[in-house]
Formats: sequence, structure tokens, C-alpha cells
Amino acid sequence: MPQDTSLPRANSLFVKGAKDGLPFVIVIVPFGAIFGAIATQAGLNIAEVMGFSLLVIAGASQLAAVQLLTENAPTLIVIATALAVNLRMAMYSASLTPYIGSAPVWKRVIAAYFMFDQPYALSIMEYEKKPDLPVHLRLSYYFGTAIPIATEWYIATLAGALLAERIPPELGVDFAVPVTFLAVVAPMLKSPAHIAAALTSAVGVLVLGFMPFGTGLLAAALHALIVGALVEVWLEKREAGA
Repeated sequence: MPQDTSLPRANSLFVKGAKDGLPFVIVIVPFGAIFGAIATQAGLNIAEVMGFSLLVIAGASQLAAVQLLTENAPTLIVIATALAVNLRMAMYSASLTPYIGSAPVWKRVIAAYFMFDQPYALSIMEYEKKPDLPVHLRLSYYFGTAIPIATEWYIATLAGALLAERIPPELGVDFAVPVTFLAVVAPMLKSPAHIAAALTSAVGVLVLGFMPFGTGLLAAALHALIVGALVEVWLEKREAGA
């Protein structure tokens, strides 16, 4: 059967994905280095730091888990917090299923490993713009966005872990974490529901800061989800009434 010459080649989609993901390196490199430094200063050795990044590959939950570990939080609390922070990955997966759900199981397993914010955001936009792409080309683009960013994450984590010993403890690097999160989250606040959820979580964390082992974060996240959902429902009813 002749090949459809109107479709791009798989390697060109991979390269396009890598190019589209290039701007995210600006955030990923310092973020990874910050995690590597903080984890090392918290007492983890190089192998543990790298194992953390290779197995979890999710900066937000990794930072939350390390913070709780330094506070000697119970293992259950550490796991629950990391899972709560990464709960959005389940929604990402459900959103991508109509586009790549028919791929072979082994490819879906690899795609699941590389599931994090940047590949999802870039891929879903590409799929919506080009709904006729076959599954193998969709995966080529997805892996093109994910693999270079993940590689940068590993390298940056290692660099941060190796250089952490040369950073005087009194300087600290914790301040960079909220700055990095602001850089990631701010562009995503595009609707009243997003803004309401963000404000609720910020206020909740401050009000519930007295709760032990960071459980206030979990409670604040739950309240933020509820408020965001209520605002979304209210807006839909308002539009329907109009």
C-alpha cells in the first residue's frame, strides 16, 4: 500500500517536538539543579538523588517529599503528599487517551513514564491542531517533547547534587523554589476558575500552616479543587442562562 506523502515523517515530528519544548529548558535546568542541591543538603547521597529523579521524574512532588523527609514525617504522609501533588497526571492521561490510547502497550508504558506537564501541554495543543495525525506520529511528537526535557532534568539534578557541597549553607537555595513555581504556574492562570483555585490554595496554605507534616498543603489543595470546580459550574450556568 503506498505511503501517504502528505503526512510528515516520524523523525520530523520528533524534531518538531524537541524544538517546541526548547523554551521549557529555561525553567527545567534551574529547577532540576535546585532539587539536586536541596536533596543533597537534606542528607541524600548522589545515588539516592538520581534514583529519585529517574524513578519519580516529577519536580513538584520530589521537592514536597524531600521537605517532608527532612521534617521526619511518617512515610504514609510523604507518599500521600507526593501522590496528591501528582494527581494532575491522572487527568493528563485521561485527556491524552483518545489520541494515543490505541498505541501498543509497551509504547503507552513509555509514554506514561514521560508523563509530566510540558509534554502534555505541548502535545495536546499539537493534536488539537492536527486531528488527522495517525497514532505513531502523535507519539513521535510526544516523545520529541518529553525525552530532551527529561534528559535535561537528569543532568540538571546531577549538577545540582554535585555542586551543592560547594554552596555555603548560610546562602540557602530554598528561595528559588517558590520563584520557579511562580514561573510555571502564572502562565496557566487563564480563567476565573484557575485564579479562584490558586487564591484558595495560597490562602489555605497560610491559614492551615499549623497542621503537622505538611498536611495543611493537602487540605488546601482539596479546598482549591472544590472552589475551582464550583466556579467553573457557576460560569457554565451563567453562560447557559445568557
